[in-house]
Amino acid sequence: MAYPTPDSNPFRSFWWGGYECTDQLNAFGNRVDFLPLTGHLQLIDEDYAAQKPFNIGTVREGIRWAMIEKTPYHYDFSTVQTMLDAGQRHGVQQIWDLCHFGYPDDLTPLHPMFARRFAALCRAFVDFYRSQRPDDVLIVTPINEVSFISWLGGEANGTSPYCHGQGWRVKYGLMRAYIEGSYALREADPTIRLLTTEPLISIVPPPNPWPKHSREARDAHNNQFQATDMLSGRLCPELGGSPELLDIVGFNYYYDNQWQLHPYRKLGWNDPQMDPRWVPLHKLLRKAYQRYGRPFAITETSHPGVDRPLWWRMIAEECALTLRKGLPLQGVCIYPLIDRPDWDHTHEWHRSGLWDADLSQPGPARVLHQPSAEALLQAQAVVTAASPPRRRVLPQLL
Repeated sequence: MAYPTPDSNPFRSFWWGGYECTDQLNAFGNRVDFLPLTGHLQLIDEDYAAQKPFNIGTVREGIRWAMIEKTPYHYDFSTVQTMLDAGQRHGVQQIWDLCHFGYPDDLTPLHPMFARRFAALCRAFVDFYRSQRPDDVLIVTPINEVSFISWLGGEANGTSPYCHGQGWRVKYGLMRAYIEGSYALREADPTIRLLTTEPLISIVPPPNPWPKHSREARDAHNNQFQATDMLSGRLCPELGGSPELLDIVGFNYYYDNQWQLHPYRKLGWNDPQMDPRWVPLHKLLRKAYQRYGRPFAITETSHPGVDRPLWWRMIAEECALTLRKGLPLQGVCIYPLIDRPDWDHTHEWHRSGLWDADLSQPGPARVLHQPSAEALLQAQAVVTAASPPRRRVLPQLL
């Protein structure tokens, strides 16, 4: 296969919107389903219309595996059909997560049939999608954030399979399914584009560390690349990973993605006196690009609370630096675009979206966070000025 080049950017807009679509079992064993909980499923037309003034023509959506495969190998894509129709009405490009933290009730990544069931889902989804969209560009994330969910379910006992000390086994099971599913997708549709979405982090030892602490921090930092290395065949080649499966590399980056080990302490991103161990985002992106040599995107980023506008200013400056260095950054996803609750305590909302949720109104109602809106438009102007001419889309005024 001919690998994609920066000129083959498949995304309709540089700025994307991400709609939280997790359908996982939370720490209490309860199934959460964020598409209806956030109101996006009910208000999708309103959401798609509202994002247009912010130059958002591409979105990340999820099919919710746990919801569409209630019986093995039988699929109900009716909700996905509703979402597809809305995308068609509004001219919105949809990137599809096939597994966003949730699995059917009878499966975990440790189940012997997990990979086979996932590959079958991949084939069924392509058949369903291409039956009505035979010609457009189909972009798929097979499994979202393998690195994170393998820790949450395999080490932190926070979701299925509710384990401690089994993070590697869970990651291995997820990547077996990811790789088999990717081949199934490509067999069903050789033109499909594959987008990874793994956390981009930096882990450092404490000041004046013991050698043991330095080694542990270095190993923990390097482990962030295990899932993508397995996909590309660098690690665990027995799983069948290959460079041809590494298409567009996505990085999820939040305010708490840099920390110290021994003891654990988050590194502040906007402190008056910056920690010298803090690594600017553009440097993290450059190192990751040097590792994989593929076009890339920031597939999730946001900040909760009042510091949202400051975060968007920082993200814009870092993206501009990245683009000016000629690196193939193809998009940035505001995730979530609409506010979301906590997985385990669903009465607590993060206030991290461009729109906050008004829980006193049915929907819940969307309330634009005006400081974030203004900051986002300013951020878009900064990035536009740094982008090649073909990428330039002037931000609209509110």
